[in-house]
Amino acid sequence: MARATYECPACGRTPVADRPLWRCECGSHLNLARGRGIGRREIIREEASLWRYRAALALESDPRGFLGEGWTPLVTGEWEGAQVRFKLESQMPTGSFKDRGSAVMFAHLLEVGVERVHEDSSGNAGASIATYAALSRIPCRIYVPAGAARAKLVQIAAAGAEIRAISGSRQAVSEAALAATGESFYASHNWQPHFIEGTKTLAYELWEQLGFRPPDNILVPTGYGSNILGLDRGFGELERAGEVARRPRLFAVQAENCAAFALPWQARAETLLPFSPKPTIADGIACERPVRAAEVLRALRRSRGRLVTVAENAILPALVALGRQGLFVEPTAATAAAALTRLFCAGTIGRDELTVVVLTGSGLKAAERVGALFETGER
Repeated sequence: MARATYECPACGRTPVADRPLWRCECGSHLNLARGRGIGRREIIREEASLWRYRAALALESDPRGFLGEGWTPLVTGEWEGAQVRFKLESQMPTGSFKDRGSAVMFAHLLEVGVERVHEDSSGNAGASIATYAALSRIPCRIYVPAGAARAKLVQIAAAGAEIRAISGSRQAVSEAALAATGESFYASHNWQPHFIEGTKTLAYELWEQLGFRPPDNILVPTGYGSNILGLDRGFGELERAGEVARRPRLFAVQAENCAAFALPWQARAETLLPFSPKPTIADGIACERPVRAAEVLRALRRSRGRLVTVAENAILPALVALGRQGLFVEPTAATAAAALTRLFCAGTIGRDELTVVVLTGSGLKAAERVGALFETGER
């Protein structure tokens, strides 16, 4: 297979993906060039993982199998009296959707000979990247917020990665990682385009699990927006391949306390606008400066979806209600269900529509934090 190429949205350069790159020479992020998509006959049906879609991935060689990431359950449940589908990304090998991106990104990094990596993360991406670095036998260092959940730090340490805790905001953690780019390759799930190449397999799975048709709506907890971008890329490829006639509406969900996309969405802008972030229990989506803001906003508008914010006092009740259905997720994941309540009440989503709620992370990731909330009587 020919090497994939990158495209720079700022200067127009199109470097070949044949060497370690995480951004353009001009300083901008890079995107992968448009993929050809996949037909249903190309699916490797005996492969119960995201690698069943190998034909559509921008990789030169056949990747290693890793841990069977992907092909997560799509289950039917009830929400506010309506039948909905829950996509259990919480059942990935490391407990979050990040394994889709990490697996494909490390398959690429092995191709181009990366020897050492580092990353910044509030927890889930760090745990995932530490795990896939260990599987790839690549030394790894993870920069984390000083207040990161202990369970996530334990998971990172168990994979053998070095942990560096940074005081201050989530943005301070990112800046510390950026300052270390001379020491090792910055395997950033927010910057490296092959991470999004992995998250696009979520679109393929939903299409296949729903009988080769798209849902009407997909709700996704959103920080930097890699799932939104992956869904946009995946369904766009399926549309161009003639496998779907329309795309689903995409709903990016953010915590009201830290919603970087809210103001530009309201202003119909494509660049981030200044805002004052506050602490949120949905720490996994507490991102102040998403790298691909313009692309995320365009993806939402292209799908006829929207940005939805949820208040702090709506997150825990949604988490509890999910738990009563056997779905134990972290507060970040529960924001998508809380948003669905809002959208039902507003009539934005009809109760008879085919709606998918993506549950991005396991509750075991934040068991101590959730337990503390319960103990204080905030249920």
